[in-house]
Amino acid sequence: MSQRTAYFCGQWIEERELGIPVGDLGFAMGVTITERLRTFAGSVFRKAEHLSRMRHSLEIVGMDSESIIGQIDQAIDEYIERHQPMFTPGDDWAIITFATPGSGSGPTVAVHGMPLAFAEWASEFRTGVTSYLSRHRQVPPDCWPPQLKCRSRMHYYLADTEARAQNPAARAVLLDQEGFVGEGSTANLVTYHQASGLATPRSSKVLPGVSVAVIAELAQELGVPFEERDITVEELRAADEVWFTSTSICMLPVVSLDAQPIGPGRPGQKYDQFLAAWNSHVGLDIAQQAEQFADRS
Repeated sequence: MSQRTAYFCGQWIEERELGIPVGDLGFAMGVTITERLRTFAGSVFRKAEHLSRMRHSLEIVGMDSESIIGQIDQAIDEYIERHQPMFTPGDDWAIITFATPGSGSGPTVAVHGMPLAFAEWASEFRTGVTSYLSRHRQVPPDCWPPQLKCRSRMHYYLADTEARAQNPAARAVLLDQEGFVGEGSTANLVTYHQASGLATPRSSKVLPGVSVAVIAELAQELGVPFEERDITVEELRAADEVWFTSTSICMLPVVSLDAQPIGPGRPGQKYDQFLAAWNSHVGLDIAQQAEQFADRS
C-alpha cells in the first residue's frame, strides 16, 4: 500500500480526496466535533475514553451520538488494520476523527491519520517548553461548555500567535473567565508544589483531558497527592514544576512563564519520575521514540 486512505461518510477513499464542501456546517459555522487519538506500539491508546468524551460532545450539540460513535469505533479499528503494513517498527501514529451536522443530507463523519509529528516537540522533553500568559481567555461557559471538544478554536489561535510574538517556540497559557489558570492552547496543565503535590484546574471548568487522567492514575500509583482545584496565576508562577499534557505529547515540562523560570528553569525530578512511570505503562521510552523518529523523511 502506497497511499493512506480515510473513512468518509461510510466509504473508504484516498486520503488526498478527503474534504468537506463549503456549505457543510463544520466549515460554514465551525460545528465540528473532534477527537485526536494516538497509538502505542501500533495499538490505539485509551480509545474508549476518547470516544466517551466525543459522545458527550455530540450530545451537547444534539447530534446522533449513538450512530456516529458506532461508525467511528468500527472505522478506527479498520483504519489500523488497513494501515498496519505502513507502520514503521517503533513508530506510532495520530488518529483523527471528526463529525459535523453536514449540509442537509446527514452528518459528515470521518477518520484519518498520519505518523505522529514528533519533530514538533521531540527536543522539548529535554529542553522544556517556553510559555506566556495570554490576554485571550477561555470561552465563557455560557457560550459553550468546557466539556465540548470542537474545532472552534480562534481563541487558541490568537493566544498562541500572541505567545509566538514573544518567542517563536512559545506556547500560550489561557486563564478562565474568573482569572484562574485554565489550559494551554492544545493541552491540559498540571502544577507541582513540593509541599502539596500535583494540582490541575477543575475538570468542570476545562476540557476533561484523557492524558491528565493518566497523570492522576500515575499519581495514585506513585503516592503523590493529586487534586483538581482553582489555581491562581501567583501559584502557577511559584510552582516547583509545571507540565503540559495531551494525547500526542503525553507530557512535557514547562520551564518558563513570561520569560521567568519555573522552578529551576529546566525539567524537574518529579517530571522525570512521572514520564518514567508513563513509559512503563505503555512499554516504551516516549522521549526516546520522539527523538528517534523526529528526523523521518
